[in-house]
Amino acid sequence: MRPHRLYIDIGSTYFKLDADGAISHHFRDFSIPIYDDLRAKCGEILARYTPEEISICSSANGGLSTLVIALSDSFSLRYAINTAFNAGINIIDTLTLPRLAETAPPSQKVDVVVLTGGIDGVGGLFDERICDFLANVRYDNIVYAGNDIDAKFLASRIPELVVLPNLLNDRLKLDEKPLKTYLTDLYQADIMGKEEIKRFYDVTANQIYPTPYVVNRALPLIGEKMAMADPFVVVDIGGATTDIHYSTDLVADNLVGEGGYDRLVFKKLGVYKSRPSLLHTARQNEFVFELLGHLGVTEEALESREDTPVTTMMQLALFLVLYKVSRHHADYVELDLAKLNTIVLTGGIAKILSPEEAKSVVTFAYRKLLHFHQAPDVVLDTDYRIWTYGMEVLARQAHTKERS
Repeated sequence: MRPHRLYIDIGSTYFKLDADGAISHHFRDFSIPIYDDLRAKCGEILARYTPEEISICSSANGGLSTLVIALSDSFSLRYAINTAFNAGINIIDTLTLPRLAETAPPSQKVDVVVLTGGIDGVGGLFDERICDFLANVRYDNIVYAGNDIDAKFLASRIPELVVLPNLLNDRLKLDEKPLKTYLTDLYQADIMGKEEIKRFYDVTANQIYPTPYVVNRALPLIGEKMAMADPFVVVDIGGATTDIHYSTDLVADNLVGEGGYDRLVFKKLGVYKSRPSLLHTARQNEFVFELLGHLGVTEEALESREDTPVTTMMQLALFLVLYKVSRHHADYVELDLAKLNTIVLTGGIAKILSPEEAKSVVTFAYRKLLHFHQAPDVVLDTDYRIWTYGMEVLARQAHTKERS
């Protein structure tokens, strides 16, 4: 029997609640504080649960801004990026050691700097260049997850440095758990320092997690919870960003983490807060004007106007995500889309698009990007339940920990 539980997801545009399996969505009122809005809309539901029975995840506080500095693009940088994304962290920039001299430090203050690179037993890779660069970076936290020998040098030069085990373990495999745990805990501390979010601890006695982290924990359960075939991707198109969660089996040089699933974030492909950048990206794409013709939409939809239908915005975002992970776009991880059997759509897009509207975009994308006449099945998470599967996983883990 399922425990008496209330799960809450605080998003950038909606509250989502799962009250013992009963799902409800509530559009946010941006004129009042988030906590007051939740109380006003969902006070009767909250009153039925104790703080111990309520679990919350959130993407509304913007996440942690992160700068990743690694030795090379080939291993350490990609390992760190995957680990940070899977922890629900927002990366503002990535650098490698050879490029530091020609790169200006970030103009904004960052929440955390991640340093990584090398294999244990081999040192002398990090030197004064990194110290000189960091002297001009404003940050709140800094963590090192690289080779053990350089850890001593960096710790002597950076007193506030947190040293973790190497991302690359002694078997030359990705060991992401220490860094992922550190970043998740840091997110928790960040929430505690933000007035808008920390008030939610008035209603919950449990840790508040970043929503992307929760969704990532849900992915191994999707096959048994939904009618779909492996391999699959989950595309979450919302108001601020678009995320794609994918099986590492879809990547030729996959980085096998603890869960077998990775996440990419497209910060400029949200349909609400990122609307202007989404339209700008669409205007620059070689296939989008043909996509509009396929959809029966005029080119006026690409003008920076507020009356562009949200349906069209969602369709543009869906196509651009598939484009960016295809062989046509080298700047992102390339997924083997030919292997893909199912595309699961969640977040705002699952509320806006019909199955036919979503399938039409996917069919066009596969015809143009892969020259395929067959496309994967499209499954819409219309009730937006996927995040609740992740909350169940975390609740079970917490219960097991309490009993041990």
